[in-house]
Amino acid sequence: MAPRRADPFKKAFKYRFTELAPNPLSRTLSRIHLERELKALGFANCRLELVDHHAAHASAAALCSGFPEALVLTLDGVGDGLCGSIWTWKAGELTRLAALPAGRSLGIFFEHVTNLMNMRELEDEGKVMALANFAYPIPDAENPMLEIIGVKGLDIVSPYNATEMFRALKAILWRYPSEQFAFMAQRVLEKSAVALVREALERTGMTRLAAAGGVFSNIKMNMRLVELPGLERLFVFPHMGDGGLAIGAALAANRTLHGATACRLPHLYLGPGYAAGEVILSLGAVPVSSGKADATASLQPETKEGEGGTEKTGAMSPCFLKDPAAEAARLILAGEIILWFQGRMEIGPRSLGHRSILARPDNRAIKDRLNLLLKKRVWYQPFCPSMLIEDAPALLETEGQELRDNRFMTMGFQVRPERLALMEGVINVDGTCRPNFVGDEEPRYRALLLHLKEALGFGVMLNTSFNLHGEPMVCSPDEAVEMQRRTGIRYLIMEDWLIENTSTEIP
Repeated sequence: MAPRRADPFKKAFKYRFTELAPNPLSRTLSRIHLERELKALGFANCRLELVDHHAAHASAAALCSGFPEALVLTLDGVGDGLCGSIWTWKAGELTRLAALPAGRSLGIFFEHVTNLMNMRELEDEGKVMALANFAYPIPDAENPMLEIIGVKGLDIVSPYNATEMFRALKAILWRYPSEQFAFMAQRVLEKSAVALVREALERTGMTRLAAAGGVFSNIKMNMRLVELPGLERLFVFPHMGDGGLAIGAALAANRTLHGATACRLPHLYLGPGYAAGEVILSLGAVPVSSGKADATASLQPETKEGEGGTEKTGAMSPCFLKDPAAEAARLILAGEIILWFQGRMEIGPRSLGHRSILARPDNRAIKDRLNLLLKKRVWYQPFCPSMLIEDAPALLETEGQELRDNRFMTMGFQVRPERLALMEGVINVDGTCRPNFVGDEEPRYRALLLHLKEALGFGVMLNTSFNLHGEPMVCSPDEAVEMQRRTGIRYLIMEDWLIENTSTEIP
């Protein structure tokens, strides 16, 4: 949608209004509205607990970290009148040390930068982070953004409110190329977060940090935090943005009402799943009236075994696979891009092997084809790897880190120089990547990586989300088949079935 004259006024109103803290009237109105909505959904006699925005973020970080005690930090744009909060987690109790008012927000600062670079705020901040790596470094003494926002003690400070900050950044924008503008903003974010965490660690004596809030989706900032001398371990809640607030609110209420003080997440496969019959019906291969067992049996005779594996018997017709992981590995090693649909959908902003697009990790041409022709993203935005957790120390510089703290693409790592060629398709220009470490939580996905390890020496592959850029991730079998048709990607492996697309021109 093209910009409109009223947009600046709407933006100013949004920031001023959302900076207001909750009050008894707003809480009462919220409760009345929510109870009415819940009653319409059939929850007539439920107990409603209202949880503060940043208390929900903090609860998610603390209770899912597995740490018996830790510093807890939340940072985002704005929520319930705050842009962040600082807590201690000890003996099952969360104690708030500081509340960071929304009028001076690192999240809003980075949102403004994204918007000024003609990108979508609240969605394209990762592009800003990626573009920053292409800049010629600018010394701090020459970075005008460091005068716009920073940290003093346990406070975020700025001479500007949110709307004034936008205008100040706009005045800087025209003086620098885009990559330099992105670099300066990224530097401000990293330096401010490091200063805030360093001060909080010194004041509390804590050595571990649990974090949540949308600002912690910035993996380069998280890398800088890990380097702090006084920080032994860092856990970033994997659904760090506002989409994870429901989990945090549930954990906060459960702790208050029932005393529950821990909830480790062995995996993130908590979304919708589909029965075998639903998957088969989505392929259009059997009548809707057919039963699950009959449908499966009716399809199996159509398969054919060839020297290289299972082959299709007709255009867009499904083939039953005895070993989907082995077939997927064969196709990936042959240079194919495959669509991979398994089990229950992941929660959060990352694909983790249930709704994924997969390819070799070592082929830049495949990466560029996937980026420009299929995903339709900017050329400089890197893809991420999935890798066996036991192979990570040989591929990445992981010294001093507990990898299980950040298994779900919440942390950046430097690739070892001798592994850059193997990881060419999944690294940024600076040699870093954002990995998903795969353990025993998903046997089929792990089996696929083990098959690749036999050929490549390490269990690693390119993994990106099963969607087109700017669209929601594929959830249902019908959506998976439709995306295969739209993109022309040749192979879709959905549960135990291979669907080969020969009816469209492959990009």
